[in-house]
Amino acid sequence: MTIRARTTVAAALSALVSLPLASCGTSTGAGGGAKGATVGLAMPTKVSQRWIDDGNNMVDELKQFGFGATLKYADNKPETQVAQVEEMIDEGVDALVIAAVDGHSLTGVLKKAAGAHIPVIAYDRLILGTPHVDYYTSFDNEMVGALQANYLAEEIGLINGTEQGPFTVELFAGSADDNNTRYFWKGAMDVLRPHIQNKELVVRSGQTALDDVTTLRWDGDAAERRMDDILDEHYSTGRVDAVLSPYDGMSLGIIKALKAHGYGGDGKPLPLITGQDAEVPSVRSIIAGEQTQTVYKDTRQLALVTSYMVNAVIRDKKPVTNDGTTYDNGEKVVPAYLLDPVSVDRSNYREELVDSGYIDQSDLD
Repeated sequence: MTIRARTTVAAALSALVSLPLASCGTSTGAGGGAKGATVGLAMPTKVSQRWIDDGNNMVDELKQFGFGATLKYADNKPETQVAQVEEMIDEGVDALVIAAVDGHSLTGVLKKAAGAHIPVIAYDRLILGTPHVDYYTSFDNEMVGALQANYLAEEIGLINGTEQGPFTVELFAGSADDNNTRYFWKGAMDVLRPHIQNKELVVRSGQTALDDVTTLRWDGDAAERRMDDILDEHYSTGRVDAVLSPYDGMSLGIIKALKAHGYGGDGKPLPLITGQDAEVPSVRSIIAGEQTQTVYKDTRQLALVTSYMVNAVIRDKKPVTNDGTTYDNGEKVVPAYLLDPVSVDRSNYREELVDSGYIDQSDLD
């Protein structure tokens, strides 16, 4: 994170340690310390560069507070993550930051964390079905979906009234076991559903329910296979004009399927295709005119906000939150701090991603 960005976020969170902790029954954690405390970081996978960066950013930010960190990746296996979290509890970490592989799988191990008085912060993915999660840090997830859907509707000409359609669209969603999926979907469908209902947008596959369009573990290969099937079954004639894809890795798989069906060649341009996370391969694809858009979430800021929150709970203070009503995990409404995402395409990628230091220009050349 640039010094300017870190200073700006830090100023916004200057009240983070000003109030005594007044919730959840957690105190200072197993170690009982502050400076010199150790934080357990449980991340889902190294398949996505995004999560590698998240882990490294969290370690770096926690060092600014004098905290050590134990960082583990679960290879997208819920049982592995449960075992890793249990090991960190046994080692006596002072706080846990968890980006869940499966939001429903941690109930038992977090009960053990509560018994050891270890505060738990859900990182980017809400942990479900347990009262033993204290806080949540993420981006405005409904806004992510709305940014994707509004981009499609605007670029295709529906919102500004330049085109009336009908246009064809196919819909993809993320992993069913990731709580963010339903928020991304709601944000997107609040925008797209009226256009589908008035037949300005046509989903030829008929797959318009969330349960029909989820993609386990956000897997790009699975998205590619589903896009292949849709094109084979529903687009033997005509073409698809737009694809709602919630994540960059899926978007690249979808593009592979489209290219295998002749898209991207003369007379058959690729459809509009959204994405999320501003991963380098997808930004390259956007520059090349293939993927159309991505949603940029500055995970440097997320790591900074989360590390301030860790600092507060370890010191028996109440962290700043800016959402106390939205994120009900089935057992409680989890207080959250949400950051704003940004829509990125060829017109603004340099300003948003390169000039801010998020991506090096050399990685895009």
